[in-house]
Amino acid sequence: MLKNPANRHKAVGFTYDQWRYAFTNTFPEDEARATYERYHVPASGHIFWGSALANINPGKDDSWVNYHNDDRKPLLFISGEHDNLMPPKVQRSNAKHYKSAKTIAEVTEYPGRSHLMPAQDGWEEIADHALAWALHHS
Repeated sequence: MLKNPANRHKAVGFTYDQWRYAFTNTFPEDEARATYERYHVPASGHIFWGSALANINPGKDDSWVNYHNDDRKPLLFISGEHDNLMPPKVQRSNAKHYKSAKTIAEVTEYPGRSHLMPAQDGWEEIADHALAWALHHS
C-alpha cells in the first residue's frame, strides 16, 4: 500500500498476510482465511497515505482531532489484548488525550482477542457490554 505513492489515488487491498497480522492474528488459520475471503475489500489508498503523512503535513489533516471538545458524547474504546492494528496501549493513550475534556472516555480490553472481534466467537458479550455502556452514559 505505502510502497507506491500512486496508490494514494487508488483502491488498495491487504495481502492475506497483512490481513492476518492486522485483523485475525488470534484466529485459527482456516478461520483467518475464511474471514479474509469473506470480508476483505480494497479501500481508498488516501486513508493509508493520510495517516502515514499526518506528522509531516502542516496544519489540520485527515487525522486531526479536537480533544478539547466538551460537547462530545461519551466515548468507549474497545480493544483486544492481541490487537496489532489498535493495541490496548494505543487505545489507553487515545482515551488519555480526551481526559482534558469534560466528557467521558473509557477503555475496555478483552483478553485473547485480536482486532476483528465482531467475527470471533463470543462477540455477543462485547456487543452487549458496548450497548449497556452506551445506555448507561446516554
